[in-house]
Amino acid sequence: MSEHRRKPPQPQGGGRAAARRGQPGPSSGRRAAPRGATGSSADSYGAGSYGSGSRASGGEERAYGGRAEARRAAQRGGGRRRAANNAGPGGTGPGRGRGRGAAAPAKKRFIDYPRAGKYGWHRWVPSWKLVSGLFIGFVGSLVAIAGIGFAMVQVPNENIAAQSQNNVYYWADHTRMVATGTGVNRQNVTIDKIPQAMQWAVISAENKSFYQDSGVDPMGIARALANMARGGQTQGGSTITQQFVKNTYLSQDQTVTRKFKEMFISIKVGTKFSKPQILQGYLNTSYYGRGAYGIQAAAQTYYGKDAVKLQPSECAFLAALLKGPTYYDPAGNADLDPNASASANRKRSEERWSWILGEMHKDKHLTDAQYQEAISKGYPMPQGRKATKGMTGQVSYLVDTAKKYVLNHSDISEQAFDQGGYEIYTTFEKNKVNALSDAVKKIQKERLHPKTEPKDKYVQFGAASVRPKDGAIVALYGGDGYENGHFTNNADTSGVPVGSTWKPFVLAAAMEYGTYKSDGQPVSPLSKYNGNDHLKVRRPDGSYYLNKDNSIFYQKNESPHPWGYITLRKAMEQSINTPFVQLGVDVGMARVRDVARSAGILDQSMSKDLNPSFAIGTSTPSAIRMADAYATFAASGKQTDPYSVTAVKHDGTELPGFTKPKTKQAMESAVADNVTDVLQNVIQNGTGKNAKALGRTAAGKTGTTDKNKSAWFVGYTQQLSTSVAMFRENPKDHELLSMNGTAGVDSIHGGDIPTSVWTEYMLDALKNQNDPGFPEPTKIGTIQDEAGAPSPTPSVTITPSQSPSDTPSPSQSETITPSPSASKTCNSWNWKCDPTTGGTDTGGTTGGVTPSPSVSDSTGTGTTKGNGNGGGIFGGQTG
Repeated sequence: MSEHRRKPPQPQGGGRAAARRGQPGPSSGRRAAPRGATGSSADSYGAGSYGSGSRASGGEERAYGGRAEARRAAQRGGGRRRAANNAGPGGTGPGRGRGRGAAAPAKKRFIDYPRAGKYGWHRWVPSWKLVSGLFIGFVGSLVAIAGIGFAMVQVPNENIAAQSQNNVYYWADHTRMVATGTGVNRQNVTIDKIPQAMQWAVISAENKSFYQDSGVDPMGIARALANMARGGQTQGGSTITQQFVKNTYLSQDQTVTRKFKEMFISIKVGTKFSKPQILQGYLNTSYYGRGAYGIQAAAQTYYGKDAVKLQPSECAFLAALLKGPTYYDPAGNADLDPNASASANRKRSEERWSWILGEMHKDKHLTDAQYQEAISKGYPMPQGRKATKGMTGQVSYLVDTAKKYVLNHSDISEQAFDQGGYEIYTTFEKNKVNALSDAVKKIQKERLHPKTEPKDKYVQFGAASVRPKDGAIVALYGGDGYENGHFTNNADTSGVPVGSTWKPFVLAAAMEYGTYKSDGQPVSPLSKYNGNDHLKVRRPDGSYYLNKDNSIFYQKNESPHPWGYITLRKAMEQSINTPFVQLGVDVGMARVRDVARSAGILDQSMSKDLNPSFAIGTSTPSAIRMADAYATFAASGKQTDPYSVTAVKHDGTELPGFTKPKTKQAMESAVADNVTDVLQNVIQNGTGKNAKALGRTAAGKTGTTDKNKSAWFVGYTQQLSTSVAMFRENPKDHELLSMNGTAGVDSIHGGDIPTSVWTEYMLDALKNQNDPGFPEPTKIGTIQDEAGAPSPTPSVTITPSQSPSDTPSPSQSETITPSPSASKTCNSWNWKCDPTTGGTDTGGTTGGVTPSPSVSDSTGTGTTKGNGNGGGIFGGQTG
């Protein structure tokens, strides 16, 4: 232990004070007299500075004055002990001491930090030598790293980049479906084959300083890195040279590492290639959409000509595509993003086309005459899409659906995906896809004659089949095929109103939440609502809905038949509007929307106006989503999002993100099973009776919309849920057209052609499978009739007197005889029994003077559909 850490017993004389005074200590040489023991003034703290002392005779340096100073000395000396031969006068006496003059010289450190010879905070201030040395070392390291990086990176080769690979799609049984992206839509051309207008269009739009800069934009990279640090996008930090590098050499990942690689390669490219070579490489490797890589492929894809023949206006259009073909192709890409509709894309494309022409003119790359000619001719609308190799029939729509699913469930960009090398394993079953396509074609051939009947032109179908409890899309019908110029996937496109196929969600909401009058008590499907035509719709506060002109809004049915007060079960069977409109208001349209959402309907496809007509199908879900939502009923309330891809591999490695969607309980099983029971009755006794030809237990609902613009049938067994939509569409503006007169009938109903297609498909798809039926529903809710529904009342009959007389008796006896009640023909304990169909109901209408129809009346009249005229601002969707 060092001396300044030890605390030895205090001696009677000598000691440290004596050592400071130059006096010899005791014979041990370790201790001196304590302070003040000698009586000398030097013994006092007040004599001189703390720890000062005096020099010994003979010029010896003073000894240390205390523990603190001893510690400082130890630090200055590197912690080594320094011993003196003598602590007495002249340095010859016995004993050990710590004198500066006796210390060995300290060994110098390579980095003098903390600094020796300095005290307090000065020890922690680096010297200028240290700072300059570290700076030079840091800069040198960066130069060395940059040199190594520059030497190691490879410059891109546009010819190698042009070698695209296939994307291979597989059926559900893992047999090969189709290979796409064979590279035929990619061909490099030399700079002399690229028009000057195309070269300057890109430079004016993207990198005006291209011919002056070094190929790297330091400020752009700094902005990109700053954006990354804030969690934003890195776009806006690339020159044409950097874009060329990214297109051919790097992944599309937005990372710091990629940005630095891009910088090094771009610098090297700038030293190895001339500017025309760089521009040629960029135009040959850029993605222009529709699977077209490179300017030559783009010219052929959009204008059917070689790149060298492009006009300045066409060049400006193609340059606009480089901003992002998903959003600038006027054909639209709504399948990938609802914001990329044809109309929205056309507007964006035309605005950027005009801007690029203006920039070219401003930069003196277009003469006044060329600019005026381009503007005067207007927007150069490109040709439509074309089918690529193997993309014919329903395969084109299967690939479209699977591709969209991959892009939406991974971070793969469309550009990277189209470069190929992916294996996509789908849920599609070949035999069911063929069965659905055959069913549509068979009914089309039997019922539609577009070559001779004008009203049969432009009729389209969309259909999808989903497996309940799983969510797998096993089949779909998207249209006539890419080869026939139909590029919209009707199975996966929203925009066609679903009509009365929406009513089961209203009924489910009533069973789940009750009405504002029931305090949350579920509503029984045997509750009665007024089914008459032309009824006012009452708000919860007692007021009525109004039209825009403040006149009373009246909800209409498909026919003026006076149904009177009927059960919700009967109203669903005959697809009567007025009961479900009022029920929807009583439940709350927000509740109806919530139930539809939980069943699988997407928010963006639901009508934003929660007015009365929301209850009868103004929303526009896709066929896939409708099949999936009804699959929730089939699965006793269990919902699984629809999916079309089970696995994706890239270069043999399986990618994450494609596990089966999780199943959740979307609604109580009792609710779903009761809806199923009501929908079974639709097929057995109502508007869906054509589906009885299936010959097995099934449930479903018909739907026909306002002005007969669309017709639906959605039905299911426990094994499959399938939706079929039929509509007419103007090929020019894609507006829906009326189907009144189509197929030689006044109007098309969901129970007609759509149900026939559904039945034809399901017969084939379920061939050789058992019929498991549906779970027996448990009784749910209480009967909660609409306000104003009459209570059962006795009928009054006149009984003549027993002995007739020539003159009438002054008073005839009256006998009160109850009318035939439901209990006479319907077991009162059987909650599923509908007294409307089981006996005579004398409830009548609100006035009580018109009896509700008998069983024969309801059956004969309810299946005849009218034109479904709507009323007021809300229109009207019909069954």
